[in-house]
Amino acid sequence: MTRLSETFPLPLGHDFKQRAFRWAGQFEVACCLDSNGYQGVVGSEHDCLLAVGVASQWLQKTETGAFDALKKYVDAHQDWLFGYLTYDLKNDVEPRLSSKNHDGIGFPTLHFFQPEVVFEIAPQSVTIHSLGDLPKMLHEKISSLPLTERTGPIRNLQSAIRNRIPKADYLETVQAIRQHILRGDIYEMNFCQEFYAEDCLLDAPAIFQKLNGLGKAPFSAYYRLNDHYLLCASPERFLKKAGARLISQPIKGTRRRGQTVEQDAALRQQLYQSQKDRSENVMIVDLVRNDLARSCRAGSVQVDELFGVYQFEQVFQMISTVSGELLPEVHPVDAIRRAFPMGSMTGAPKVRSMELIEHYEQTKRGLYSGAVGYFTPQGDFDFNVVIRSILYNAADRYLSFQAGGAIVFDSEPQSEYEESLLKAQGMFKVLS
Repeated sequence: MTRLSETFPLPLGHDFKQRAFRWAGQFEVACCLDSNGYQGVVGSEHDCLLAVGVASQWLQKTETGAFDALKKYVDAHQDWLFGYLTYDLKNDVEPRLSSKNHDGIGFPTLHFFQPEVVFEIAPQSVTIHSLGDLPKMLHEKISSLPLTERTGPIRNLQSAIRNRIPKADYLETVQAIRQHILRGDIYEMNFCQEFYAEDCLLDAPAIFQKLNGLGKAPFSAYYRLNDHYLLCASPERFLKKAGARLISQPIKGTRRRGQTVEQDAALRQQLYQSQKDRSENVMIVDLVRNDLARSCRAGSVQVDELFGVYQFEQVFQMISTVSGELLPEVHPVDAIRRAFPMGSMTGAPKVRSMELIEHYEQTKRGLYSGAVGYFTPQGDFDFNVVIRSILYNAADRYLSFQAGGAIVFDSEPQSEYEESLLKAQGMFKVLS
């Protein structure tokens, strides 16, 4: 089947992206990846990618053999492929690990699909890649759609949201993790808690548009798989392949935005100079360097930027960039497997941290701290880190989002708890 591609100019002020997203609501499988025009090293080369319809797909509910199955699927369909990897694929990477905590969402372990239509949307043009309808017909149909407001939550859900881990237990757990660090079991561990609501009705596309408008993050993602929804406002890239170059951009270090230009400048400088945040960041950078070295030419892995502080709508983030030259014999899926899951969401050493995460957390992470992204027909890829995200199971009417942070020996429990609430504030806001 031949994919037809055609590029069309967009009139100034014509919001094709919103119209296309509304049109995509008729599809039970869809993915929207929005960089929100974020420029610079942490941005995407695409302003927005929208993929809808299923020409083919691979869905896996078990963890064992998932990466091998994905490799076969990618090789069999050298086309645009969109999908996700749940955090629990760690059990395929390291068989001694397991995931037995509570799971109210129930996303399958892995899903990838070959879309019927892919839209590459830029501010002044859209390129439509279609396996069925003519691109010109799709462009005309979507361009003529009216823009109407979505409703958002069916009701104010903020009062219905509960913590899976009571605050006192959270504080005690941080102290327990610090003891593991003191004993030398680990150097750093990412610890997260779940916020959830039961028996809730949600207009998931409307909530995504609110969350995306609030955060304007460079790796935002909307993913629908039948009754399962991901609404993601992530600022973090997990791994990108561009030709022979692999790029990872771990985040460690967060500060709120100020109310004035002067407060912003002070908070930005505070984050940049924080020894605790630098310590967290450099540990994960070292871990990422080791992960990339397993797939890259010897001596090619380098730190392009260390302790970069980037400004987003609600927070400042400390982001470092690590890159390397991919060995020609390493399959793109194997490069992902060797770096998965991302070190910023595990800790160091990686495997022991993941064992302790399973022990101390009370919720199965599932798609949270996994990755969403795409493969191009040329074999390149780009995947985010699923954070700052709402997960929703429409069939069970269960809503969930998680937040946390890196625990090091210098961590102060109350401050860690407050940081997790800071990271969750966007989700709370759009659900109110």
